Amino acid sequence: MSRTAAAAAEPSAYVSRRPEWLRLLLRPFSGDAAFPWLAPLIVMLLLFTIYPLIYNIWLSFHEYAPFRRQLEFVGLDNWRTLWQDTRFWGSLGVTFTYFFVVLTVQLVLGMAIALLLDSDEPGFGLLRALLTLTLVIPPAITGMMFLLMQDSEFGVITYILESVGLLDGTQPILSTGSTALIGVMLADIWQWTPFMVLIFLAGLRSLPPEPFEAAMLDGASPFQIFRRITLPLMSKVIAVAVLIRGIDVFRMFDYVFVMTSGGPGTSTYVLSLYAWQQTFSFVKWGYGATISLVSLAIILIVANLFIKLAKVRW
Repeated sequence: MSRTAAAAAEPSAYVSRRPEWLRLLLRPFSGDAAFPWLAPLIVMLLLFTIYPLIYNIWLSFHEYAPFRRQLEFVGLDNWRTLWQDTRFWGSLGVTFTYFFVVLTVQLVLGMAIALLLDSDEPGFGLLRALLTLTLVIPPAITGMMFLLMQDSEFGVITYILESVGLLDGTQPILSTGSTALIGVMLADIWQWTPFMVLIFLAGLRSLPPEPFEAAMLDGASPFQIFRRITLPLMSKVIAVAVLIRGIDVFRMFDYVFVMTSGGPGTSTYVLSLYAWQQTFSFVKWGYGATISLVSLAIILIVANLFIKLAKVRW
């Protein structure tokens, strides 16, 4: 045997002489294993997802005592209080109203604008690029912009609505219970409709042209093509866009906090704002954790039902 062959045989012989338990222990770290590459992600998942969730569950059975400056075990008291809390149920109703209205408007507008921009004509690429500008603005800044635009004295949105007779000058948008939530919705719709547009555009531009050419040869109208071909082919893309955006809408906090702080009264009091107020304003850490866990449970249930109904595959 040559020196090269002997040198190559030495590592394998050394590995074979290792104890069984040591070889099993080192197997995940072998050259063809995926564990070394997944290890950083697993560590981040444990630190920033699993641990906070476990701590939140533990915290929901405790409450902070300000005078003693320590957490005290309260058992199921926070959960019983939540069940009887009328403000919690009111904020949940406002959250669902906001969720369904904003998501529906963004879905319809997103699809309509995507159909209009689905062209290779000169200038349409620039328009598609400009859509990304609203997505880079922090939501808090967007909320402040719309707060100024809806001001009762110099707001441009208020001026336009008063000019067309849709708004009475004596009732400011964000200071009237019947219109405050709509004013907050406008900020969300303006900023995140382009997100839906970009997803739908990507889906539209990936569709095969053959079914559309055959439909046009058969004399189908544009509406028939959209209803019978475009929508069925785009169903999975629409489902994924609705799922991603729906989760984000349900946990909305920034716009309400900046524009109305939940007012007037409780007309814009969403669930995320209520959890934040209980945790940081009233220093009820356990009760705030309980509200956040209920929010998480609702999101998981609704999202999984939607995934099952829409037959979304990841």
